[in-house]
Amino acid sequence: MQWPQKILLFVSFWLSSCSPEQTLPYYVDNPFTKQINYLALGDSYTIGQSVCTTCRFPEQLKSRIQTTYPNNPFLLQVIAKTGWTTTNLLSEINLANPSTNFDLVTLLIGVNNQYQDKPFSLYEQEFPALVQKAIQLAKGDKSNVIVVSIPDYAYTPFGQGATDITTELNAYNTFAQNYCTQNQIEFVYITDITQQGLANPALVAADGLHPSELAYAQFVERILPKAITVLGQ
Repeated sequence: MQWPQKILLFVSFWLSSCSPEQTLPYYVDNPFTKQINYLALGDSYTIGQSVCTTCRFPEQLKSRIQTTYPNNPFLLQVIAKTGWTTTNLLSEINLANPSTNFDLVTLLIGVNNQYQDKPFSLYEQEFPALVQKAIQLAKGDKSNVIVVSIPDYAYTPFGQGATDITTELNAYNTFAQNYCTQNQIEFVYITDITQQGLANPALVAADGLHPSELAYAQFVERILPKAITVLGQ
């Protein structure tokens, strides 16, 4: 193929103007410098109530991912707040109107539906809607979404080992896991980690209710391999 003379002259001039120390610029779509966009959706367990900002699991996950992709710029957006139910999260996502270009989306929601005695049927209706919203935000690709199970706060000083809490949260987690399995969406179970909270107080934050930095680190150990798989697709 013959290149037009004008193009050849331009390329020759541009190359000759580069010093030996200069390198050619990367293109925007270069996979080694492409920005990774991560959206974390949830409630107090996502925002990291009672732990430092970098201690919450999305930040720890971000840090671990960056060790695998050290040359990639990284954007983490969190839409979460203590006390949010599925209804609140749906409303706030619509209000925030985030981009639909996220490479990874995590969803952890439902504990406040149980704590606030909302009808279970509300979760059955709104959890699938939130998963579909997460897929939409994850470039429309369900393989970019990871759902995380609900921690069990019965195993904290606040919960005092109440078996009814565990029973009710099991129903929420079973519904979520079954939905994800049926729809081929990644589900990561971390509830058993929090069920060690009374035996191992280091897994509970200073408020006696929420997971500690250590507990979140253990969440990340389970989420990370799935996230790396998502980003490596």
